[in-house]
This record gives sequence, C-alpha cells and structure tokens, in this order.
Amino acid sequence: MKANVVHQFGPPENLKYQDWPDPVPREGEVRIRVHAATVNRVLDVSLRAGKEMFRGPVLPLIPGVDCAGVIDAVGPGVIRRKVGDRVAAAGGMPLDVCPEDCSGYTGPEGMMGIKRQGGFAELVCVPSCATVDVPNGLDFRDAAVVMRHVPTAWNLLFNIAELKKGETVLVMGAGGNLGSVGIQLAKNVGGATVIAAAGSDDRCALGRSLGADHAVNYNTHNIQDEVLKLTGGKGVNVIYDNIANPKVLPLAFMALGFGGRLVTAGAHGGPNVTINMAHLYHKQITIRGRPGNNPADLPKCFAAAAEGKVKPQIERIMPLSQAAEAHRLTETGEVGGKIVLDPTLDQ
Repeated sequence: MKANVVHQFGPPENLKYQDWPDPVPREGEVRIRVHAATVNRVLDVSLRAGKEMFRGPVLPLIPGVDCAGVIDAVGPGVIRRKVGDRVAAAGGMPLDVCPEDCSGYTGPEGMMGIKRQGGFAELVCVPSCATVDVPNGLDFRDAAVVMRHVPTAWNLLFNIAELKKGETVLVMGAGGNLGSVGIQLAKNVGGATVIAAAGSDDRCALGRSLGADHAVNYNTHNIQDEVLKLTGGKGVNVIYDNIANPKVLPLAFMALGFGGRLVTAGAHGGPNVTINMAHLYHKQITIRGRPGNNPADLPKCFAAAAEGKVKPQIERIMPLSQAAEAHRLTETGEVGGKIVLDPTLDQ
C-alpha cells in the first residue's frame, strides 16, 4: 500500500509518501480501506514537527488520528463486523490484541496516528470495538470530520456543560472546527440561543450561516459588553471554548451569568488566562476541561450529521499523496479550515 510515514520529526517534507507493507488485522481487529482522513493542527502537524513529545509518539509512524472508509478484511474472532461495512475510527483505542468487544481488556491504550499506525494510508488496522457505523447517506469525507470533532463537541455541550433547551451559549472561535460544530449542535440539537464569537467579520458571518442567533467580532467590539447587551445583562449560561485566548477569554468570562459553566477541550491560544476569581465565586461558576468523548454518543453524532443537523466544514480536499503539502498549508496558516486527505484521488 501507499502511506505517509514520519521517520524523523521535523518539517513537512519529513512526511514521506512511500510504499509500506499492507497491515494484517490481528485477533479482534478489522482493516479499513481508507477513503478519508483529516489533517489536524496539533495531533498531526505539531506532532510531526516534534512539538508533542509528551504524547509519546512511536517512530516510524503513519500519522492520522481519524479515518473513514470500508472494511476490507477482518481478523480472527471478529463476528460483529464484516467486509463491506462503512465505518469510521478515531482517537484512543487498545494497543495490544483484545477481544472484539474489548471486554476485560486491561492493556495499554493510545491514539491511532500517535501510538499506533494511523489513517494517512490506503489501509489501516484498528480494533473492531473502536469502529462506528457510517450512515449510508453520509459522505466519507464528512464522516471523517464528524468522527474527529462532533463527539468532542457533543460531550462538552451535553455531558459536561449539561446544556438545556432555551439556555444561551457563547461559542468562542466560531470559525474553527470545534467552534463551527458547537454552534450547530447547540442550536439544532440542544435548542439553545447561540452567540458566535470570532476574530473577523467573515468568521462571524460563517457563525450566523451555521445557525448562530448573534455574532460578535471580538477584535472590533468588547465581547463582555456586547454579550451582556444581547442577554439583557443576565449573561450566558455556557461558554464553549477550546482556544484560551488570553486577551479575549477573560472578558468573555465576565459575561457568564449566575450558575454559568465554562467548558473547554483545548488551550492552544494560551495556555495562561487571567480569571476574575470574585466573579467565579459570586456567580457560582463551574469550569471544566474535558477532551475526548463518550462512546455511547457516537451513533447520535453520526445520526445528527446524516439528518443535516451538523454539516462539517471542509475547506479543501487533497489526495493522500499530498499530505506533506497539506501539513505545510496548515502549519503556515494558508488554509485555516479543515483539510481532508482522500486516498481514492490517487487511484
């Protein structure tokens, strides 16, 4: 098969498109013929550059922390999956051989594309228990983005923030991947009033197009004043963030109302942010950070996408052979949105 392999950390050209042995599924595993894999700024690009060493990446490494495609082989003991199944996989999973349902597994776990070979290849093997069905009406490219971002956003909004219908959510970084998903979930699934916050008028317009009731450009307006004005002085119930912008988040935090919740799955804009502790105390605010997802939510996430309640925002689709260029575009900021690699474009 063809794969993109990192033999040494460094610049984008260290991601080599080359021949690589076809993987063989072990007991309890399936092999996916990849149709789409997303390029992620931290878990792919920063990792390849050697800036994520605390995650313990193992070289040589095929990156790609997610993928979507069709099962083309199954390992011994697999009965719940079959050749031809449309599936997606991402994130943490068992590293050693485990039963198909992962029952009783106590061995090491890690993310595909970091601790085990990932989705930047024509073929990838993963534990059967790590796969989720892709609805027939959902494109594989959209499915890969859904698998990467929607479960995290779902977990933040509905499990961690416990968002209720009729509440108001302030979505920070509305033009980003998690931000754009958060707007749609909060509005179309949660029944919330959504205020989108972004650093440009174009990104504010994107937030509105995705369903936000209001949008605030925090580079031209004081976000605290604007949000309090929009909420009649009450403030928002939830702030949904994954950026930790040290200039903006302290002001947004002051727009949290009584019993408000700040939830986050990232801090790449900070990480240090000043918080008004008096406001935290008097308004009885809760702050919770939670990456990852609840596996039980995965079918709900894909159903929401299949029903059109969440539309992944993809800026560019590129062949698998151009992964290094995709990394360069992401690293330099020439492409700010999601890039999806599609191995079928090389065939």
